[in-house]
Amino acid sequence: MKISYHGHSVVQIQTKGKNILIDPFITGNGLTDLKPDEIKVDVILLTHGHNDHVGDTVALAKRNNALVVANHELATYLSWQGVNTHGMHIGGACQFEFGKVKLTQAFHGSSYTTENNELIYCGMPAGILFMSEGKTIYHAGDTGLFSDMKLIGERHPIDVAFLPIGDNFTMGPEDAAYAAKLLKAKTVVPIHYNTFPPIQQDPYKFIEMLEDKNGKVLEPGEAIEL
Repeated sequence: MKISYHGHSVVQIQTKGKNILIDPFITGNGLTDLKPDEIKVDVILLTHGHNDHVGDTVALAKRNNALVVANHELATYLSWQGVNTHGMHIGGACQFEFGKVKLTQAFHGSSYTTENNELIYCGMPAGILFMSEGKTIYHAGDTGLFSDMKLIGERHPIDVAFLPIGDNFTMGPEDAAYAAKLLKAKTVVPIHYNTFPPIQQDPYKFIEMLEDKNGKVLEPGEAIEL
């Protein structure tokens, strides 16, 4: 399994011959190395409905005939845009041919802003547990710190955890470091930082805060193999 980071909260997983993208915010993402017209994707996983996470989902899904997995409300809204979706909700899991997906709680908002400045309610925000080839990846989505992260780590031993560190809208570095302590992941990768002025952070300082010294900063396009 190959896992790569592409700026903001964009994570790519290659497993079982499938290319999976989490929160494909490409257009407007000044930190990404990806080009929308060149992306080949089979599955898109979404944590919540904010524009900087839904991103290029509709265009990518239509061009690639990709499956979009998201919470029920967001999946329903995207299906109205002509996208093939599978709706889920927090605490639920589903076994797909490419791996198992389980949604966890996340403490944040979730709405999509249209071109007409309308806010579309997109259900509860979520984190994602993705399990394939005997490995477990946790993408926390946008969230604040919460104590049940300890339960998530106990029930699902995590190989790689992607945690937001930007502060302002999500956990900052200090809370994210404590989240890492609760989760007990083998490797912790910071996400959701430096894309916009309010979330400027030094990811290497975050790595130094980790009690288990198990952090890794991935530059856009950099990958790790499990």
